[in-house]
Amino acid sequence: MESEASKARPPAGGGQAAPAKPRLLKGHKGEVTCCVASRTRPGIVASSGGDGCICLFDLRCKDVLFTMDTGNEPVVSLCFKAGNEDVVYASSGTEVIGYDIHMASSWKRLESYNYNKEEINQIAFNPKSPFLATADDSGDIKICSAVQFLPWKPWSAISGGLDSKLVIWDFSKGRPQNIIDFGMSSLESHEPHGNPGQCFNPPFVHSIAVSEAEAATGLDKFCAAARGDGVVEIIDIESEFVASKLKNSSDSRRRSTSRLGEKSCTTGQRQQRRLQLDYGLGGHTAAVSCVCFSLFGERGKFILSGGTDALIKVWDWSKQFHAEEKSPDSYVTSTITLNRKVNWLTTTMADTENLIVCDTSKVIKVYTIS
Repeated sequence: MESEASKARPPAGGGQAAPAKPRLLKGHKGEVTCCVASRTRPGIVASSGGDGCICLFDLRCKDVLFTMDTGNEPVVSLCFKAGNEDVVYASSGTEVIGYDIHMASSWKRLESYNYNKEEINQIAFNPKSPFLATADDSGDIKICSAVQFLPWKPWSAISGGLDSKLVIWDFSKGRPQNIIDFGMSSLESHEPHGNPGQCFNPPFVHSIAVSEAEAATGLDKFCAAARGDGVVEIIDIESEFVASKLKNSSDSRRRSTSRLGEKSCTTGQRQQRRLQLDYGLGGHTAAVSCVCFSLFGERGKFILSGGTDALIKVWDWSKQFHAEEKSPDSYVTSTITLNRKVNWLTTTMADTENLIVCDTSKVIKVYTIS
């Protein structure tokens, strides 16, 4: 019989052993839905739950700092306000509410926004400007499940949903700049690595993460998408823009193909625009529910993914985009096995206790990834 904490095992496809038994954070009375780690206050973690509560933890302390009851509705997503992490935003139903964590005992709202007509699935705050984005169920065709800003493009955001598409938006004009259709690409793909058990699961987009790697690494303009067919898809966003422009202009395509090839050869960073981390590379056996880039160590070096298969995978994805390194047989460096589906995960900048995991239980798990 497995314990509520997870058991460790060597990852499929090779790699190091899984991290040791996790630390447990208790404070919620229901399923934990989301967690975020402070960038300016090391060790501070906020979480939300189906119990309608927001909990604040300090990893230097044993017990929860405070628990704030927001009402009867589950709190699905939350984020800190960039530039002022005294403020945390939470989504509950169709509403986004801002709270001051120093006034948690009074449960007083600083601000609230009620522009969405359907339930909000995720919220994100722009790291460089005062914009807040929400992804909800009111898509004309399919549910929009995830949203993130592109920090290097001031007026751009990226969203994904149950239409199996990633859409890059110019939100100053309210129109898409580029659309990546995973449904179409999966039909055209002849990759041999797929999991036969996943071939009938659509590549719905459940989660999106944007790299925060240093520009000097050449890995700073990538995003990762958690797909319903068990794939973690990594995309060079800037190369997608280039490809889209070339596709829309045959004259430009002929003039630019040689230039693009020269750039790829010299930089070694843009040779391959996409990478699919799937079952054949030691990946998930079921839908991937969440994904994030690492903040610890060399920022952005690792991608961490969690799935409905109750597995967490740690991927050293950067190998593929370094010209001096050959493509490895497996990108997995470690695997963590839980007892439940992974709802959310996030990382911290610390050397220890740097992976925070929410599954369908009411307990948060904290791991050390080295």
